[in-house]
Amino acid sequence: MKQDFTPSTEWHEEIGTDEAQRFATYGHQFAEIQRRKSAKYGAGRALHRKQLTAAQGTLEVLADLPAFARQGLFAAPAIFDARVRLSNGGMDRAADRTPDVRGFALSVGGVQGESALGNGPARSQDFTLINQEAFSFPKSEEFVGFVVAAAESKGALLKYLVSRYGLLGGPRRLLKLVGNLGKRFGGFATEPLFSAVPMACGPYAVRVRLLPVSSNGAPLDGANEDWGADFAARLKRQALLWDLQLQPFVNEEITPIEDASVNWPSPYTTVARLSLPLQDSASAQGQTLLREVEAAVFDPWQALAAHRPLGDVQRARKVVYFESQKGRGAGP
Repeated sequence: MKQDFTPSTEWHEEIGTDEAQRFATYGHQFAEIQRRKSAKYGAGRALHRKQLTAAQGTLEVLADLPAFARQGLFAAPAIFDARVRLSNGGMDRAADRTPDVRGFALSVGGVQGESALGNGPARSQDFTLINQEAFSFPKSEEFVGFVVAAAESKGALLKYLVSRYGLLGGPRRLLKLVGNLGKRFGGFATEPLFSAVPMACGPYAVRVRLLPVSSNGAPLDGANEDWGADFAARLKRQALLWDLQLQPFVNEEITPIEDASVNWPSPYTTVARLSLPLQDSASAQGQTLLREVEAAVFDPWQALAAHRPLGDVQRARKVVYFESQKGRGAGP
């Protein structure tokens, strides 16, 4: 029987009674990791510490979108200023060839509407994207345990995985995680990037994908020696383009809100075009942009209320990101 992928508004969140306390603990744990790493590398984020490069351009919202997509930022055709930050996902400033999650953070400025944080008008609509279509853990508790153990030592990480998943399950889990980190990646201009976790889209819920346009070119051998240089060299030669797409919630069985490890099967719909024009990151203007972006906030909760982040992982991010921002003196 053909699967029904009709977008639905019947989603819901399951907020535990202990969440505030747990998330506060996570915030303190990440703040301590960030403090230790900043003592080694200089001020920076707890995760996605190594900025690879940055760029600026526009996001053009398209016309004639379906009802589920025609919400918030995407309510009407418009062109917004945008900035992007490319990064490796780890806590350290490791070599680019080291297996890692790759991050593409997008901040869309000039938005109109109330903030998802409930503290007045939204400053921007931010999207934090990675090269993984689904999150590696169903809930924030497992992810935080993994990061805290990994920040201590390889031995502590293996001990944590064995204690959580068993003598056989622990090593299997580690191999799976290493496989995810080591998945093929051809570069930020050529690979799709995903939110991996949901956000609201008015009364609907969606995940987000950035799909590169073929004119961006093919992956190049040796790009993993310096992802930022690969991206900057392309931008110096040509404009780079992506389709921004939304993937709707259908039902809790196949598109769950609270289990971030489930890869939704519903189809994507293109709603906007991200355009980065020719620019030179080595120029004075480019260097200024790099510094500004490194100091800036890219946070999924820096968003319109119509695009409030959803699910346990996103709710934990609200606390952890704020602690990270305080720890490096970022934010308004």
